[in-house]
Amino acid sequence: MDHFFRRKRIPAFLKPLLSLSLIFASFLMIQKLKLSEKDAVGVKHVRDPAWCGSECFSFKKTAMTSSGTSDSPVPVKDLETQRVPNVTRASWDAQVLNCSADASVRTQDWFRRLDQRFHQFVLHRHCRYFPMLINHPEKCADGNVHLLVVVKSVIEQHDRREAVRKTWGKEQTVNGKKIKTLFLLGSPNTGKDAKNLQKLIEYEDQIFGDILQWDFMDTFFNLTLKEVNFLKWFYIYCPNVQFIFKGDDDVFVNTHNLLELIDFKVEQRKAARLFMGDTISKAIPIRNRQSKYYIPKELYDKPYPPYVGGGGFLMSAYLARRLFVISEGVELYPIDDVFLGMCLQRLHLSPEMHPGFRTFGITRRRASTMNTEPCFYKNLIVVHKLSAQELLRMWSVVHRQDLICAQKTSI
Repeated sequence: MDHFFRRKRIPAFLKPLLSLSLIFASFLMIQKLKLSEKDAVGVKHVRDPAWCGSECFSFKKTAMTSSGTSDSPVPVKDLETQRVPNVTRASWDAQVLNCSADASVRTQDWFRRLDQRFHQFVLHRHCRYFPMLINHPEKCADGNVHLLVVVKSVIEQHDRREAVRKTWGKEQTVNGKKIKTLFLLGSPNTGKDAKNLQKLIEYEDQIFGDILQWDFMDTFFNLTLKEVNFLKWFYIYCPNVQFIFKGDDDVFVNTHNLLELIDFKVEQRKAARLFMGDTISKAIPIRNRQSKYYIPKELYDKPYPPYVGGGGFLMSAYLARRLFVISEGVELYPIDDVFLGMCLQRLHLSPEMHPGFRTFGITRRRASTMNTEPCFYKNLIVVHKLSAQELLRMWSVVHRQDLICAQKTSI
């Protein structure tokens, strides 16, 4: 994995400048955190009755294995008769990082032909669960949580986390429905003054208590590690959560519309296996070596299963637990969105498309004025992508009492 990549050394003459820059940035961040600390107030919530009843918990128990990498889906009849196994682990059990390269892979012809950028990923693909640096097992323990908001972030993006906490990620109770928030982080990359950055994130967590951090490098290839480590964490610690919204720290989320969507699915009795977002179907691996999403043929050479854009999607907690169990038999893949699609395929399920999730923007033409029209944001659920300042500004405009929009805004 990228956890094992070696970085180029920084020229000696640049180190003093970088250190001064980091000290200045750290000072500004600490001042921001101190201001935020004054605003961080705990809120008592009322207990919310369970929504799912016997539908989610009346399945027969079936043994599940964590081996094998077959793409064969689980038959529908088995999906209806299996129950997620009872949790036997009381706490996070990946305590020691002990992961050596899989030397047997080096002898295979396809590995010799593989682009070198993927060597470390393949050699350490069996390394799945990592020690936790920051944990909050109590996050789900405070009664029934209606919606758990889970945000992928990196240590340096403090301003984005601050904006999310003030807007769609605010912990609150809406009409008796409790909303909790967590940010998922890895460890800082080497060469970025890791010790100081780690101290800053620990200080931030002391104030807000909403960060989960694992001991693997925060890189693009390791986003899938965030996925599987969170699914395991959720499986262990969150028996009373009902729904999960999972998204990036640079999206706009209309929480009112999101809660209405959940209510609608519950009323339809279609909530138990809910997995909804901006669905991508009939996609194939990108072979352009310059692309962030480049995948060589040696690594994967067939069409992708349907998957959702990772900027933001909604799933039921019941399905999240099933995804954890099935994911242990699915080989890790460098693109986290596609990996979840592979897990859904193994369960013989497909994600549901919803036009309110715009993970590629309201329109893909970034210069279009449609991307800054507040009435679109008022009628949609998720829009990607916004800076921290743009998110705060749009949130303020959308929630103004004097904003008047048509009943339905067409796109």
